[in-house]
Amino acid sequence: MSPQAKRSAVKYLIAERSYSERSACKVVGMNRSSARYISKERPEEMALSRSVRELANRHPGYGYRRITVLLKREGSQVNHKRVQRIWQVEGLQIPRRKPRKRHFGPIGEEIQKAQYRNHVWSYDFLEEHTQSGKRIRILVIIDEYTREFLAFQVDRSFTSDKVIHLLDWLFRIYGPPQHLRSDNGPEFVAHKVQNWLAEQGCKTLYITPGSPWENAYIESFIGKFRKECLNRYLFFTLLETQKIIEAWRDEYNHFRPHSALNYMTPSAFAAQHSQLTLHDHHIRVKV
Repeated sequence: MSPQAKRSAVKYLIAERSYSERSACKVVGMNRSSARYISKERPEEMALSRSVRELANRHPGYGYRRITVLLKREGSQVNHKRVQRIWQVEGLQIPRRKPRKRHFGPIGEEIQKAQYRNHVWSYDFLEEHTQSGKRIRILVIIDEYTREFLAFQVDRSFTSDKVIHLLDWLFRIYGPPQHLRSDNGPEFVAHKVQNWLAEQGCKTLYITPGSPWENAYIESFIGKFRKECLNRYLFFTLLETQKIIEAWRDEYNHFRPHSALNYMTPSAFAAQHSQLTLHDHHIRVKV
């Protein structure tokens, strides 16, 4: 038992069981002076606790490790264990998700694991509803290597032409990726989409039907997207939905620490990768 738990036990025995202080301490196995001790929180500890609470309230989907990264960005020289202790005292723990039933099968990244930026992109659809009950479909596209949330589109329904329009806009900005991973949705397997991608020099990676674990990166992203954005808001119109998601996309790319990137943001990781690639290119040119 921790000292705090022992003090609580002593207080209970005295108040509820009519024990004397001496007897209660003897039962619990605690020194009487320790039982009387009243902790005094230091001003800097109070300030840190306040900062942790404020960040946790602002980002309810973050755990103590991401909050530690945000505190360090603000200049605080704090250890993650200290933040974890405050996290527990303040009762900020996020309920653990129940483990999903394990499906055995090939892991998507083993089929074609992204080795650099623009190597493999993934895209998929999500479904939401407005307050009036009307369906909303959201197309999201990510870079599997940098984890960047590249683009999205919100609409009532999608055709292959709409998918091509969004991809064409992205290809003009970033250039076509070598591979584009997706499930076997009708918008993705349409001959028009496949022919257009082939013309752009982009190969398709279709996962086995009923095997979402083969598309692990986009599935993981969608889980975060729902938890930190879609589940927190009520949507009334397509325009409002578009603006809310765009704000979260900016936060995800430029502010949210990503655990798989050593708690860098996707945009910072992408910038670092671009600098390293440029440096390697200069070395090869000199050689």
